[in-house]
Amino acid sequence: MQPDSRFSTAAPAIALDKVELSLGSGAARVHILKGISLNIGQGEAVGLVGPSGSGKSSLLMVLAGLEQSDGGSVVVAGQQLAGLDEDSLARFRGRHVGIVFQAFHLIPTMTALENVAVPLELAGRADAFERARAELTQVGLGHRLDHYPSQLSGGEQQRVAVARALAPEPAILVADEPTGNLDETTGQQIMELIFSAQARRGATLVIVTHDLALARRCDRTVRLRSGQIEESALIGGDAAGDAA
Repeated sequence: MQPDSRFSTAAPAIALDKVELSLGSGAARVHILKGISLNIGQGEAVGLVGPSGSGKSSLLMVLAGLEQSDGGSVVVAGQQLAGLDEDSLARFRGRHVGIVFQAFHLIPTMTALENVAVPLELAGRADAFERARAELTQVGLGHRLDHYPSQLSGGEQQRVAVARALAPEPAILVADEPTGNLDETTGQQIMELIFSAQARRGATLVIVTHDLALARRCDRTVRLRSGQIEESALIGGDAAGDAA
């Protein structure tokens, strides 16, 4: 399945070919992804939609290198992910993929500044705290650098998580229900941050969402059902119809 021609002037940012994924073992083993083929262009924003249990989050985990597929090809930022060990996958994500989850996954004993700086330090960035400070200022938290997660609102914690994802300047940004734990107004603010950052940096963006309005803001929606791609459509439209 090809991306919008506006984004196909170079090799795709993400290329999946006949991807298979099963989880569990024995009688409890479940076939999650069933022959998924999908290209996502550089700089494209794609919304993954579909009913609960359709495989959206699992697909996101595979293309982010957080879950190893059982079969097929997964090429992200020019790197074939099949066969990479956990350390190699971690290094790959640190260089190329920023991830925002529904749960904020902040380290409670670290300040906002430290939460954003730690991944940069682990990647060997000498300017880790400078980059972290700049990203937190960009998301409106320049005055909350020394606050701990427990001292921040849900929206502020998600802003820290967004800053952490953006700080390594990844070519690919993925988000799994990033507004799921937030009220409507705060959720809209977070998505404005994500979309504006994606546009400003020319990054590729992949979002799992049940929010139809959010899905329609993407360049394309890809609808999954029972582990297979059911439909792909440009600029939202009816492809988001089963997202709720």
